[in-house]
Formats: sequence, C-alpha cells, structure tokens
Amino acid sequence: MAQLRNESFLINHKTVYRLMKEENLKNVRRRNKYRSYKGEVGRTAPNILDRDFGTTAPNRKWTTDVTQINIGMDKCYLSPILDMYNGEIVSYTISDHPDLKMVMDMLEKAFVAREVRVG
Repeated sequence: MAQLRNESFLINHKTVYRLMKEENLKNVRRRNKYRSYKGEVGRTAPNILDRDFGTTAPNRKWTTDVTQINIGMDKCYLSPILDMYNGEIVSYTISDHPDLKMVMDMLEKAFVAREVRVG
C-alpha cells in the first residue's frame, strides 16, 4: 500500500488485499521478537524458599510475577500476588508499563487487603 501511494497510485486497500488473495501473495515482513533479557542487571535476591512453596498458614509466603498480555497491537502487564497457602489472589495491578510503580501499587493493595504492617 505504501509503495503504491509513493508512486501516486490511488487504490482502495481492500482492492489490494483482494488482488493479493487472488494471486496467493502474502506479506513477507518478519516480526521482531521482544527480548527483555539484558544479562546480569542489579542484584539477585537470595533463594530463601528453596522451592518449598507449601505453608501451614495464610500470609506466610506470597509469590508474584509480571505477565505481558498482547491485545491486538497493544500490550498490557498483569502483576498478581498469590498466597501460597490456598492459591488465593491477594491483589493485582494492570498497567501499560511494567515499572516499579505498578509493583508498588500491587504491594500497597495487598498490605491494605490483608492488614499487614511493614517495618
């Protein structure tokens, strides 16, 4: 489409798609994969759980992760806290950017929901 416009051809995009379909032509533009790994950045937290995720009481062990969700051409990020005692979602946040503010908001909601005091 862009090349046709550059050469001063005015044609409807649906016509172009129909002609491409009739000729079995496909778009050959490759998608670039998103790579967020940047190597050793920051400090690695100590492994105090040692893969022992079981617990005998609520609010003893919480886990969290940030998940990217693609919605069409847009992305959003989900960050939940899971209580390992019963698998309950303690709190979550959804954001346009996976940043520290998103994680801090999620923790703040969790502390309010469970009446946990920090410090």
